[in-house]
Amino acid sequence: MSAQLPIAEAAEVRRASVRLIRADRRAFAAVLGLNALAAGAGLVGPWLLGRIIDDVRAGAGVDVVDRLAFGILVCSLAQLLLARWARYVGHRFGERTLARVREEFVERTLALPASVVERAGTGDLTARGTADVTVVGDTLRDAGPELLIASAQALFILGAVFAIDPLLGCCGVLGLIGIRFALRWYLRRARTGYLAEGAATSEVAEILAATASGARTVEAFGLQRRRIEASRDALEISRQKRMWTLYLRSVFFPAVEIAYVLPVVGVLLVGGVLHARGAMSLGAVVAATLYLRQLVDPLDQILMRVEQLQSSSASFARVEGLAGAPKAAPSSSPTPVDDRIDVTGVHYSYDRGGEVLRGVDLTVRPGERLAVVGPSGAGKTTLSRLLAGVDAPGAGTVTVGGVPIVALDPEQLRRQVVLVTQEHHVFLGTLRDNLLIAEPSAGDAELWAALAVVGADDWVAELPDGLDTELGPAALLCTSGGAGSAGTPVVDGSRAQQLALARVVLADPHTLILDEATALLDPTTARHTERALAAVLKGRTVIAIAHRLHTAHDADRVAVMENGRLTELGTHEDLVTADGAYAALWHSWHGDPRPSGK
Repeated sequence: MSAQLPIAEAAEVRRASVRLIRADRRAFAAVLGLNALAAGAGLVGPWLLGRIIDDVRAGAGVDVVDRLAFGILVCSLAQLLLARWARYVGHRFGERTLARVREEFVERTLALPASVVERAGTGDLTARGTADVTVVGDTLRDAGPELLIASAQALFILGAVFAIDPLLGCCGVLGLIGIRFALRWYLRRARTGYLAEGAATSEVAEILAATASGARTVEAFGLQRRRIEASRDALEISRQKRMWTLYLRSVFFPAVEIAYVLPVVGVLLVGGVLHARGAMSLGAVVAATLYLRQLVDPLDQILMRVEQLQSSSASFARVEGLAGAPKAAPSSSPTPVDDRIDVTGVHYSYDRGGEVLRGVDLTVRPGERLAVVGPSGAGKTTLSRLLAGVDAPGAGTVTVGGVPIVALDPEQLRRQVVLVTQEHHVFLGTLRDNLLIAEPSAGDAELWAALAVVGADDWVAELPDGLDTELGPAALLCTSGGAGSAGTPVVDGSRAQQLALARVVLADPHTLILDEATALLDPTTARHTERALAAVLKGRTVIAIAHRLHTAHDADRVAVMENGRLTELGTHEDLVTADGAYAALWHSWHGDPRPSGK
């Protein structure tokens, strides 16, 4: 299971809720006021009906009944209009608050270090940003206003029963005690249950996302059965967690339904006895009974919304949990004095594995082209992540201009070092928008120049609207350029890689780290792109994790990684002449036999 992101405590969720209410306090106050007025208007009807009964028994005429009935009609209409107005204001409050929640979530997500996101897994973050935010939104838009309305109605109704007769009010309250016990039993278990359900949902999303993104690898290594079993196990755990929360609801709601009947029965029995003794009018008994029957609807709404609030509270705890996640370096981080990169005594281990890097020392001079080569699992990619500031070393230091790379704020880091891998994303929007991410102030001439550098200007020029062409959502799943299901052009993997490299050209960092950055391009295009990038980035530092050794041949120096250590460092010619590990890789890559005597 992935290392999931933090979950906010109940107190933190309450503070966040208060903060959101304060941000739109006027609308919230209007919702409370309108709900109170609507609840007050709803109380008049039963009281007037009791008056009608008592007046008729006292011999009142039709005109009295008509006048009181008209009063009931007017109050019912007023209640309807006030309630609808309250819901309208409440829904607007909910939508504005939801917008704030979404904005905060995006800001906090963008502030997360890449290493934190990778360890947590995209499934957890995706589930929080979609399912959990949606649940919170539903609560703010629907459950919140409904709960306020129902709570106001319930309080006013109970107050009206006490106003008719305190004894009848006590009977009604005592009859509702059963709901308290049922609610207490439910609330003790609900938060934990819904949090576990949310975590299980995140794990399912993570497994599905990993399986889909690595489908080719799964197929190539015959891992289909293993991935199916992992998916089934995750789904079974998710099913068990959902069944537990379903069990809680199946016990809670029937107990509540039974408790609704008890207050009405109590009031009818006590009121009947008092009426028989002449201590209470029949109209008072009828009005109190109608009030308690009227109490069922708001109580039902309250308890249903309380159940929804448990789910929403768990979701909000997961959304708000991002506030407690590690943040990227602050914007006040020190400025490097130059572009020199120093790796000193670096060790690094992943959470569930052994040591990957073992005492690596390396200096990358400004403007140098360095190729890092070695067998699979030697630690090349891990070293590139440390150089790019994605991960921090477990021991030792990785600095640029004397400043630890992980201490740079995101904007500084983007200007200093950029890591480009074979995993690229095409965002929904125009092709222009996809490029302007790297340099928002770039003009069309700069965009076309960057596309030309990576050899993408030809196919972009053939798109229907050029730079303004909308790119489709299936961009990374398509195997060739074309159109999506709705006629929207999509971009295949190699073209997505070219767009990512064009962003690098626009970002213009002083150090560029290429880790299989041209792996999805055909050899000819890859060679052309690498040479074009080298020409554009002349005078800048380029560190290439070389899987094609022609990259090492073109480099100023070559660093050889073996078993987490830097074993050789020098020019291509020197290392081939030295007849060490690099020479073996070079001859093997070319299919040449080793020279005799060496």
